[in-house]
Amino acid sequence: MSTLIQDPPPGAPVPPILPPQDGYLLLDKAKFAASFAGDVDADTAAFMADSQMPWGVDALGGVISQPAWKSKPGWYLLTTEDRMIPPDAQRAMSKRAGATVVEVKASHSVYVSQPQAVVDLIEKASQGMTAAAAR
Repeated sequence: MSTLIQDPPPGAPVPPILPPQDGYLLLDKAKFAASFAGDVDADTAAFMADSQMPWGVDALGGVISQPAWKSKPGWYLLTTEDRMIPPDAQRAMSKRAGATVVEVKASHSVYVSQPQAVVDLIEKASQGMTAAAAR
């Protein structure tokens, strides 16, 4: 995770991560909607900001020894209006993983703003796995 946010390209949005408190991170509630849920209605985005779960600082430096994407097929829902992970970074990650990519004009909170796009991708992945298993 730290490699995604350590050197953002010029002009890329910078996630509003607050300084760690007791080893945990949160997003700035005042900037939450714009950065995390730009296409979610204001009341829902406010609720999401208020109810966010802190995540451990140690998660930033996590190392995965055997990433699943190296040996398993993958699907990626690329959110073009994302202000947390720039779309170009998403494109690079999904390309590196060899994922089947579906782009949708949505924020990082696509699962709230456009749940059908998430369902469609899951169904596409399921169909792809079923077809691969039949071979």
